[in-house]
Formats: sequence, C-alpha cells, structure tokens
Amino acid sequence: MSEPAAQDPEAPVVCGQYETIEQQQECYIVGMWTFLVTEILFFGGMFLVYVLYRTTYSKEWAAMSTKLDFWWGGLNTAVLLLSSFFVAMAVRCAQLKRTRAQLNYIGLTIVCACAFLVVKYIEYSGKIEHNMFPNWSFVAPDGIEVGPARLFMSLYFAMTGLHGIHVLVGIIVFVVLILMVRAKAPSISDHIPTEMIGLYWHFVDLVWIFLYPLFYLIPAINP
Repeated sequence: MSEPAAQDPEAPVVCGQYETIEQQQECYIVGMWTFLVTEILFFGGMFLVYVLYRTTYSKEWAAMSTKLDFWWGGLNTAVLLLSSFFVAMAVRCAQLKRTRAQLNYIGLTIVCACAFLVVKYIEYSGKIEHNMFPNWSFVAPDGIEVGPARLFMSLYFAMTGLHGIHVLVGIIVFVVLILMVRAKAPSISDHIPTEMIGLYWHFVDLVWIFLYPLFYLIPAINP
C-alpha cells in the first residue's frame, strides 16, 4: 500500500516502506550507485585482462585491430552520445512534469539503442562470415599466430557483447518505464526513477566511450 505524501495530487507518492519522500529518494540513489559500483568492478576486471593481453601480444594486437571497422564503431559512438542527450532531456521533462515530452525522449533513446544493436549485428555477422568468431572454426589472418589472434577476438566479442547485453537490458527497462509512466504508477510519481535509469544509461554509454578507442583507434604498443 502507498499513500500520498501531501494533499496536492501532483505531489510525489511515498510508498509504504518509507517515512518521507526524501528517504525514498535517497534509497533509490544509494541503491543505483551501489549497483553501478559493482558494474565498474566487473568491467574493470575485463579491462585489466585487455591491458595484459595487449601488452603481451602487441604485434598481433596491432595486426588484428586492423580487422575492425572504425567507421561502424564511430557510428555507434555517435548513436550512443545522441541517446545520452535524449535521456538527459527525458529526465528534465520528468522534473518539469512534461509527461508527453518525457515519453517522446525515452522513445528516441530506445530507437538509438536499437540502432546500436543493429550496427553490432552487422559487425558481428561480418566477423562470423569470415570465420573470425573465436571457436573451433576460427581462421587467423595470414601472418598472425592463431592463439593471440583468437585471444583478440575473444576479448572483442566478450567485452562488446557484454556491453551489448547492457544495451538490451536498457531497452527493456526503458520500455517498462514508458508503461509505468503511462499507467501513472505511484512508484514513479517523481523524477527520481527516470533519473536513476538515465544514470544507468549514461554508464552504459561511458563504457562504450572506453571500448571504442581501445579496440578501434589507439595504435598498438610498440615492443
């Protein structure tokens, strides 16, 4: 059960497990930041593995990095940056109680997220077609050892694939948010839930901002 925190129908709703709206909002914020810290630790471990392998196999890394198309990566970077703008606008509209505009911006964010996944599908399809997926049928390009080449593609698919899963989760959460906003669910009567989901999305974008240059742009370490 939940009850309004004030007589004003526009006032945020305080759910039953909280005493005040401030306590409720603080709980949302602490919970989201705790979740993001665990995500940072998880991705941090993968970035550490990336650094170790790139340092150990710098020549092979340099050769394999040319097999990635930085134009596709750049397009996805632009798409995610645009989606971050849309999320920021959705949060602002939620603060101003402009529900229709909020929903429109969330919808545009979902469109950008779907475009990102379509581009990744095109990239992945090309790699699989050329037997560059790191499984039993993997074929290393001429002049490159199979082991280090497979490690490169393993890290590429693991790190970008995991990021893609986060993008997919973001799409699902945004769809649920749209449904809850339309239903005027008491638990999202203020802007904080939208802001917390936006914070998650900015984190997803930030991870890609690191992945793009590390895999597509930065030259290999010279031995």
